[in-house]
Amino acid sequence: MEYCVVMVTASSQQEAETIAKNLVESKLAACVNIFPIQSIYTWQDKVHNEPEFQLFIKTDRRLFDSIETKIRELHSYEVPEIIVLPILTGSQPYLNWISENTKNP
Repeated sequence: MEYCVVMVTASSQQEAETIAKNLVESKLAACVNIFPIQSIYTWQDKVHNEPEFQLFIKTDRRLFDSIETKIRELHSYEVPEIIVLPILTGSQPYLNWISENTKNP
């Protein structure tokens, strides 16, 4: 497996939970953590300061195309954050658990 964390921001807790539940139920993710955050960003030439919800999606990088497609189906943003951070190493029992709870790409 190629373990990774996919990071996504959502506009509301409900949207974040919908995305997380769908990814876990479809075995595209083993686990999703959701955190409330404050984001300052530029969109359409204006600086925004907004509350958002950050998703940390633990998965296999080889599932990324399916994950991105599913997120785009469920997400309200025109350009959602969808980025991948590799997991270089980790507790082997935890990594095994990710493998057991995601699809074989």
